[in-house]
Amino acid sequence: MSTREEFMQRAIELARKGMLAGDGGPFGAVIVRDGEIIGEGWNRVRADNDPTAHGEVSAIRDACRRAGSPHLEGCEIHTTGEPCPMCLGAIHWARIGRIYYGFRIEDAERGGFDDRTFYERFARPAGDSPIPASQLLGEEAAALIDEFLALPDRARY
Repeated sequence: MSTREEFMQRAIELARKGMLAGDGGPFGAVIVRDGEIIGEGWNRVRADNDPTAHGEVSAIRDACRRAGSPHLEGCEIHTTGEPCPMCLGAIHWARIGRIYYGFRIEDAERGGFDDRTFYERFARPAGDSPIPASQLLGEEAAALIDEFLALPDRARY
C-alpha cells in the first residue's frame, strides 16, 4: 500500500507534466480509495479552454467515470494546491471525505492565481456580488422540481 506522501508525489508529477506541456497551471490531483488511486487529473484550463478544468475537477471526473458513480464516499483527494472555491464545492458534491494539499492559497496567489479573491467574493452577503443576479421565470423553473420529484426512477442526490 502506498503512503500519503507517495500519493502527493504522484499529484506533483501530474501537475508538472501538465504545466510543462502548457496544459495549465501547477495543479495536479489524485483520488484514493482504500490505498489505491482511482482517479487522476491535472490542470487543463489552457489545453481545453475550459475554466472548470482544474486538477481536482479533472481527477474527480476521472474517478467518477471509473467508479461509475457521481459520489466518492470513502475517498480522499491529494492535490498540489489548497482547493479553490470551485474545487472545494466539487469535492463536497463528490462526497470525498478527506483533503490533503501541498501549497496554500497564499502560494497560489504568488503565482498569479486569484483564489483568494473568489473566497472573499463568496464570503459577501447575498446580493453583494460584483456579478448581478436576478430571478427570472421562477415559478416556471420551480415547476421542474415537482416534475423531477414525480419521476419514479429519478436520481437520488
